[in-house]
Formats: sequence, C-alpha cells, structure tokens
Amino acid sequence: MKVTCVADTKCILGEGPVWDDRAQVLYWVDIKAPAIWRHNPASGTTKSWPMPHRIGAIALRENGGLIAALKPGFAFIDLDADKVEIIARPEPGMPDNRLNDGACDAMGRFWAGSMDDRETSPTGHLYRLNPDRTFARFEAGFVVTNGIRWSNDNKRMYFVDSVERTIWSYDFDLATGTPGQRRVFAQLTEADGYPDGLCVDAEDHVWAAHWAGSRLTRYRPDGTKERTIAIPAPNVTCGCFGGANLDTLYVTTARIGLSDDDLNAAPQTGGVFAITGLGIEGRPSARFAG
Repeated sequence: MKVTCVADTKCILGEGPVWDDRAQVLYWVDIKAPAIWRHNPASGTTKSWPMPHRIGAIALRENGGLIAALKPGFAFIDLDADKVEIIARPEPGMPDNRLNDGACDAMGRFWAGSMDDRETSPTGHLYRLNPDRTFARFEAGFVVTNGIRWSNDNKRMYFVDSVERTIWSYDFDLATGTPGQRRVFAQLTEADGYPDGLCVDAEDHVWAAHWAGSRLTRYRPDGTKERTIAIPAPNVTCGCFGGANLDTLYVTTARIGLSDDDLNAAPQTGGVFAITGLGIEGRPSARFAG
C-alpha cells in the first residue's frame, strides 16, 4: 500500500471527491475558496473553476454537467459553458445556513445536508432533491451535516453528524427515497477527531475520514473497525474510489484552522492523496437523473 499526494492544490477546505468513470477524471470542491477542481490522472493535469458561492458538494448528472449544493441552494453547473443555474432554494429565510456534503442515491436523487456556516447552531436539515427539481426535508437539528452514502443493497443510508462525532445508519426505502429508523453505526471519541465524509466500497465496508484525526477508518457493515490508514494531513475530509479499475482511493484534505507549525509539519495538507495497493475496489458514482 502506498499513499501519494497527486494534486498539491493547498485547498482551504477540500471536500467531496467524485470520480467520473466515463471521463476518467476526479472532481472535488474547495468549499471556502470557493472552487471546483478536476484532476486527470492520465495526463497529470489539474484545473480549477471559481464558483460564485460557497459549494458544499457536487455529483455527476446523467445528461452531462454537475449538480451542486451551493450556499443559496441546489444548482446545475456546466463547467465548459461557465454556467451556474440555481434550480431550488430550500432555505431562503436562513442566510446563515449553507448546503454542505451530498451525494446521489441509486435512483438518481441528490441528497445534501444544510448547516450553520458558523458551525455553532443546530440549524441543519437533511434534504432530498428529486429529478423534477422538487425537494423534501427530513431530519433537523444538526450543527454540521456530512457524509451521506448508501449500503450496496440500498437498504441503509449513512449520515454523519460531525459535531456529535456520530455516524448514523438509517433504514432506507429506495423506491420512495425515505429514511426510516436510525441507529448509531459508529461513535468517535475526542481522540479520534470528528467524522467527516464517507464512501462505501464494493465489499460494503464504510470508509470515514477523520477531521483533526489524520486518518481514514474502514468500518465493517456491523460498525466495527476493520483498519485505519494514516494520511499526512491533520484534516482529512473524504475518500472516493477511482481509477480505471476503481481500486485507487482518492482522499481530500483541508488547510483551514491550522497553524503555521501544523502546515510546516504536513506541507501537502489541502491536497488530494491517492492510496494504491489496497486490493479493494469501489463502486461507480451514482448520477443525478434530472
């Protein structure tokens, strides 16, 4: 196994890696810059596009382009045309909130949580954006929402409550797109840092990034720890499987809130790391059906 920085971008708040299996490129966001980044492993080139609003997450669209969770709401993004179109505003009366992490389910619906941008008040909600641009709101009362993903059989939805250091597992009805009863999947301690983004591999294990924890943890489907992997950056934000065989684990990191000493000790913090030689494969990223 090898951990290598493949894009030393020094993002303020790098997050939400998404592998495009058709174009064979990796996308991610810098929430605070704000910007969208793209890395092409074949050519080694990396490019960024500035965004007009803070951007919490992106996902691929079936019809091309991206769906995004922006501070004002959900948006379609066409990078080639430099076009951003807000399509739904779930919280127009909450100017201190923004949308954060998100992903598409197997039916092509985009899910994202909202949060207090100051990270102090429990004003966050969980949203589902449907392909027809309507949306529904579910759970409420979170300070920092994160890490929305699903089990391989789509019967469980994972959702991270970062401030409470909790990864939740919900019963999930794929047909209706409805989360049901929830239970604690994993509970982190203060020494672990905070759970951030998630991904699920082809063996149905859950990979959680540790903010202020310098590592990833791989959890078995029953919530027990299978392994941890150290990342040379204090704030590890999310993982995503990519590459031609979906066997490279890409990991985003963030520089925000770190001292000069922290950054001198981990100079590639804010970049994207690639973990190779795991012998584990991921799954293609689901695409928004709208």
